[in-house]
Amino acid sequence: MRLFLLLLLLLLTPPLAAQTPERADILIRNGRLYDGTGNTWTLGDVAVRAGRIVAVGRLPANYPADTVLDARGLAVAPGFIDVHTHIEDDEVRQPTADNFLLDGVTTVVTGNCGSSRPDLRRYFRQLDSLHLSVNVASLVGQGTVRKAVMGRARRPPTEAELRRMETLTDSAMRAGAVGLSSGLIYVPGTYTRPPELVRLARVAARYHGLYATHMRNESDSVRQAIQEALLIGREADLPVQISHLKLGGQRNWGHAAELLQLIETARQQGQPVTIDQYPYTASSTSLSTLLPDDVQADGRDSLRARLARPATRRAVEQFLVQRLRSKGLRHFSYAVVASFPPDTSYNGRSLEEINRLRHRPHNARAEAATILDLVLQYDAGMVFHGMSEPDVQTIMRYPQNMVASDASIRVWREGAPHPRGYGSNARVLGHYVRELRVITLEEAIRRMTSLPAQTFGFTSRGLLRPGFAADIVVFDPATVADKSTFTQPHQYSVGMRYALVNGRLTVREGRHTGQRAGQVLYGPGKQ
Repeated sequence: MRLFLLLLLLLLTPPLAAQTPERADILIRNGRLYDGTGNTWTLGDVAVRAGRIVAVGRLPANYPADTVLDARGLAVAPGFIDVHTHIEDDEVRQPTADNFLLDGVTTVVTGNCGSSRPDLRRYFRQLDSLHLSVNVASLVGQGTVRKAVMGRARRPPTEAELRRMETLTDSAMRAGAVGLSSGLIYVPGTYTRPPELVRLARVAARYHGLYATHMRNESDSVRQAIQEALLIGREADLPVQISHLKLGGQRNWGHAAELLQLIETARQQGQPVTIDQYPYTASSTSLSTLLPDDVQADGRDSLRARLARPATRRAVEQFLVQRLRSKGLRHFSYAVVASFPPDTSYNGRSLEEINRLRHRPHNARAEAATILDLVLQYDAGMVFHGMSEPDVQTIMRYPQNMVASDASIRVWREGAPHPRGYGSNARVLGHYVRELRVITLEEAIRRMTSLPAQTFGFTSRGLLRPGFAADIVVFDPATVADKSTFTQPHQYSVGMRYALVNGRLTVREGRHTGQRAGQVLYGPGKQ
């Protein structure tokens, strides 16, 4: 009798595998799963519930879900992580961050190039109340910290000032910064020497942060700049992230492999070093970076006072002309205005064109004078054409290289910005993977997902894995492409079919749904 009851119970109890799983919020069916590790893709499904991935693989046909997305023929990958952005101010104006999401980006790291919000604890509270459509992490900017203590002074800090900077850095790391950034071509970062950087980097190291640097030079002295970055990492005992690695200036072209060898040698010796890159042959920064460091010390009032002296102005104009000639150029045609609010008709025009519009002589000295006139009005945003395509591809092949836009949240049709803010990831996937085959699709996705997650300490993102946050992109590898160009920058990328941010469907059939489920991602020092 007892045996009969046991057999009856076994017959009436369905097998474990046949039990109906808990209902998913979203089920992605029949996709090519690129898990973010760099492994080859597999066919399968992904189930999402309560903001997390709950199942990955060939799921049962009866798996229940509120929403089912058909990904047949499409790539399913972790949401892309853009490790180098500058979203400050634009997150208020454009919280939906359409340009990032339609490029596959679900997480951004801001506070780069030495410039961050001065009070990160307050900034993170602001982000929580704004409800962005993307996740946000931030570095603490060394330039911001130095300005708070010393202004734009061109001198070494006193010991008391340095201790104050350490205190501010410590506070930012405890607020949740993921590391320290420097911008050593910008005032006041350009006035900072390695011992000062090491002191602040050691503070970031105590909280397991990294050191991300816009190096002191990216052209003639780029090798020395890399060595300085590596020195700071060694002395402070923390990982180094070299921002937007490039080789500017025609006479430096063709030497990218040498730079990568410096980095790889450091890695082989046990130093954690990574890089990022935007896939274009033009950079973008402010017009004032063309000027000598000393004339910019102590703020804009001091700059105006110095340039009001005829002898100083002539010397600076001569400096600009010599800098141009060192590039082997006769005119400032390589420098194009991206944003000049005092006169928006200048947007998209080169400095050579603007000089001629002002009816000045068509020579470098007159163009240098025009540059100073513009700077005194407003520090224009610029696009500088100065890198070679072979170097871009050489750097792209380096395995420890991440894709980054170095961009803000784009406000539609405002200015003539660098196209990298609309299309960096899609450009890699379409142009460099599909068309040129510089790297494989699996490898490109790894550079956009698990590598940045590992580098910046995002422990539950960057992989298609149960338990991880449901940041997911679904795109068509056959059609994904960047549309933004230097002449017509305001164009979204195509081919991104769906995007989930923390389990919320934020892009559907290539259109933003209006969802704003982004979160602040805190560093390990958060208290």
